[in-house]
Amino acid sequence: MSEYRVLLADGNAAFRRAAAEMFRTDKDVIRFVEAADGQEALDKLREERFDVLISELVMPKLDGLDLLEALAEEPSAKPDVIIIVSYMRSDGLLQRAFAKGASYVMLKPIEPEYLYKRMLDLCSTSAADAEKSAAFSPTAKTLDEKITAVFLSVGIPAHIKGYHYLREAIRMVFYKPELISHITKELYPGIAMRFNTSPSKVERAIRHAIEVSWTRGKIENVNKLFGFNIYGKNEKPTNGEFIALVADKLIIEDGRGAQDPAEAPALKRAGM
Repeated sequence: MSEYRVLLADGNAAFRRAAAEMFRTDKDVIRFVEAADGQEALDKLREERFDVLISELVMPKLDGLDLLEALAEEPSAKPDVIIIVSYMRSDGLLQRAFAKGASYVMLKPIEPEYLYKRMLDLCSTSAADAEKSAAFSPTAKTLDEKITAVFLSVGIPAHIKGYHYLREAIRMVFYKPELISHITKELYPGIAMRFNTSPSKVERAIRHAIEVSWTRGKIENVNKLFGFNIYGKNEKPTNGEFIALVADKLIIEDGRGAQDPAEAPALKRAGM
């Protein structure tokens, strides 16, 4: 059984109280500590080791970005997983948060139960990636960081729902590639269950995220990312094609490249 030490930094007492009720009743969390501002959070991180930091961006004394910056200069105080939860929807601020070490961003309002589930997912991924890093490469990025880099490159903004659904879809296909052949029956329903929504809303939100990328004129970055001129201005990929393309790229980088062309559905459909 995994046991986590969690620090929540947020100036909103009601949010801290709601989260505490959820986290302190679960056996996987052996310590849950609250901080009302960024400076208090930094002091606590210096005093003891935490596995997870959940932090708001806007806080008194020391805001979330300054807190991340301080932790970057003090690696010994930095938790393995850092989740930013905020009402802020500025792409620039969210991108800066990722650049300064955030593992994941969640937009408020958010239910403590979902926050907790996402924390467990990220902790599990972080542990698995840490093992791979130790064995293969000391500079390897986590899966979520790689997906985030792709999204930033192709212009998918972090504040839209499709961003989070698409991230989850890619993670699921990365770990279980056969899901790409069962999008409507397994992939969308699985994402919908996680986010407490419907499969049809998941599909529409992912489609919107891809359309936003194309509207922003990031096609050149898409082609550069995959190393081929896959799409033109008027050629948008389907949801499945985009998910498969990104997942295939990450699988290959992970050393699990398809040995049979039939195992690379996105590349096959794109005619590569």
